[in-house]
Amino acid sequence: MNPAIEDIQRPPAAPEILLYPRIRKSPFFYASRRHGVRKYSVYNHHYHPRLYTDPVDEYWALVQGVTLWDVGVERQIEISGPDAFTFTQRLVPRDMRQCQVGQCKYVFVTGPDGGILNDPVLLRIEENRFWLSLADSDILLWCRGLALHSGLDVTIQEVDVAPVQVQGPAAKAVMVDLFGEAVLAMPYYHLMESELDGMSVVISRTGYSGEIGYEIYLRDASLHGEALWQRVFEAGRPHSMQVIGPCHIRRIEGGILAFGCDIWYDTNPFEVGMGYDWMVDLRGDDDFIGRSALEKIKAEGVSRKLVGVEIDGPSVGYFTDGSMIDVFAVLTPDGKRIGQVTSATRSPRQERNIGYAMVPVEYAELGTPLRVEANTGPQDAVVVAKPFHDPSKDIPKA
Repeated sequence: MNPAIEDIQRPPAAPEILLYPRIRKSPFFYASRRHGVRKYSVYNHHYHPRLYTDPVDEYWALVQGVTLWDVGVERQIEISGPDAFTFTQRLVPRDMRQCQVGQCKYVFVTGPDGGILNDPVLLRIEENRFWLSLADSDILLWCRGLALHSGLDVTIQEVDVAPVQVQGPAAKAVMVDLFGEAVLAMPYYHLMESELDGMSVVISRTGYSGEIGYEIYLRDASLHGEALWQRVFEAGRPHSMQVIGPCHIRRIEGGILAFGCDIWYDTNPFEVGMGYDWMVDLRGDDDFIGRSALEKIKAEGVSRKLVGVEIDGPSVGYFTDGSMIDVFAVLTPDGKRIGQVTSATRSPRQERNIGYAMVPVEYAELGTPLRVEANTGPQDAVVVAKPFHDPSKDIPKA
């Protein structure tokens, strides 16, 4: 065999990601890099640290202690101006009249067909100033396009604000050391303004972990990113803080969806189990983008659903370890392909393989047997309830 062809057919097990100027860096890039990043992905056109040690070690650090995450890739799109509320009300299916200044909301940005274009956390900073803390897609361009001929007096811009996350059972102790006891009075999915060593920050009681957590949004982040990172990490040292990447084992356990995997432009809130009346609020005659499509989908029902699955057999890996390069095919017990597993992991706590699968509704009932073409070969699976851990989400609200 030609050696060159053989080389092509046998790529490196873990190809490197190229570091060069074209990909953007978060304000915490160089600070977080010093902790020994092993794997990056690209998220919102930025390098994003995904792994420092190994997924299981980082999982236990999160669920047993306190962790620091560089999530400066969550770009902040600011909607401001006299008509900012009106514009935001048109942008998302949630009713922004239910979001007061000082609150956060998990929202969908939907397209005309009801598809999910992004699932950011929305922060209401002022009466007519909102931040969209983005998942991985170009919503800045979408919002600017919508605003262009809207007739509304609104400014859409990416602001120099970047967050870090402090997540885990000891997060409260670290945050008190940084900001005082006032931080403990902040309810779940609320925010407060504060200052740290002269740096202006917004703190929110949110996170991507299913654990107790906070996000610290730094203003003028390009100037102060290094200083904030070091200040937070030093406060965390007495609590054995560990720097990790976003923990996908824990987010899968907790029923948290990943944009680009579990949800995408061609999925809608009802398919992914998020068509709650408060999430898709068909309020009176108040219009929003995608309303008519979502009304029709709600009335007619969906043909497929994102379900929880338990996958028997050997470990399928941990999602961020390179073992799940692509989706897993979902088959009926007799071998007919009907869907795909979008996210899967071995749960160290539960000692089983769990994940999400998009399947036709006739295969979505709990207890339905399936087959999954996992990375280790064909494995039996069954539809189970999700979330897999803490279904009432009491932990992050504690």
